[in-house]
Amino acid sequence: MLNTHIIILGYMGCGKSTIAKKLSSVLRISHIDLDKQIELSTKMSISDFFNINGEIEFRKIEKKILEKSLKTKTQTIISLGGGTPCYYDNMDFILKVSNNVFFINTSLDELTARLFKEKDSRPLIKSFQSKDSLKEFVAKHLFERIVYYKRSNHTIKDENKSLDDLCNEIISKVI
Repeated sequence: MLNTHIIILGYMGCGKSTIAKKLSSVLRISHIDLDKQIELSTKMSISDFFNINGEIEFRKIEKKILEKSLKTKTQTIISLGGGTPCYYDNMDFILKVSNNVFFINTSLDELTARLFKEKDSRPLIKSFQSKDSLKEFVAKHLFERIVYYKRSNHTIKDENKSLDDLCNEIISKVI
């Protein structure tokens, strides 16, 4: 069946965790949500950790938990944080461990709409007061990160597909 972990990555709000949970259920493979693992490890929310310790400390913890998760012997579905592939040598390590790395490519307009609704729970964007200013930030941030995302083995274009369609597209590439 599967020969390596399935890694789901992409910009915040693209649906990584939701897709990974569904894949986990369908394929009957365990799922690790990297952000949830960080929260368990630090005993605080990502938002609180960011506010208290800053992004640099967050990225250090994130790298440590990523490496631990990727070293798991059992095949696992791992959903990453939006910035995870973009720091240190994380993307190199991810690609060394798995050939089932999926970038969920969601349009700027869709990301902006989703993120504006949930901005209060996301430390990087909670201060934005308008959709236009958020869209400008996401566009710039996405431009900086896309080079890492595009190194993935597979790109799945969201294009308003259903959760089932997105999962079936991923499954068709790993079985």
